[in-house]
Amino acid sequence: MNDTKQKTALITGASRGLGAALALALAPTHHIIAVGRTSGALEELDDRIKAVGGQATLAPMDVTKPDAMAHLCRGIFDRWGGLDIWAHTAIHAAPLSPVAHVDGRDWAKSVTINATATATLIPLIAPLLGTDGQAVFFDDPHQGDKFFGAYAASKGAQISLAQAWAAETASTGPIVKILTPAPMPTAIRARFFPGEDRATLADITKEAARLVAEIA
Repeated sequence: MNDTKQKTALITGASRGLGAALALALAPTHHIIAVGRTSGALEELDDRIKAVGGQATLAPMDVTKPDAMAHLCRGIFDRWGGLDIWAHTAIHAAPLSPVAHVDGRDWAKSVTINATATATLIPLIAPLLGTDGQAVFFDDPHQGDKFFGAYAASKGAQISLAQAWAAETASTGPIVKILTPAPMPTAIRARFFPGEDRATLADITKEAARLVAEIA
């Protein structure tokens, strides 16, 4: 879509980590619509995007707020008419814990951000993608791993939604992809694996470029 206009990429969870790296990788060819809860981090990303000759629209908002997301989607339609790419990287990483000791608030936050927000966003964003746009999700499989119960269950629910959507739209579009990034030295990874030798992990900039090659 958007054949005669600048291509657009919506990144939910763009303020840091993989989301920010994807925004930078796509910036030379797409106008970036960057969604994140931290204004300062988004402004830093904007500076970096401008440094590579790109342009961004910053949307400091919470993906768990349906009214805010609906307003954003309406604004995207009014300004660009649709989207070429939606990359969903927003995630909550609950502290590792035995299942018998999962904190109720951590569980609720995991489900709200990882699963419920995804179920809310898909019907809002699907019309913007049309038949040719791409929605991209990023798997991080830890099902059955000890202490990962809350994270794995809620992330697994997100990926299950994406898998069902991919099957449903296989012949009609939009294109729905589920990619599995290599382990990278993100803040979430550091929380899960403190003390890990981060030098052995994939460079986040190079990994983002590899993933973008499968999208754009």
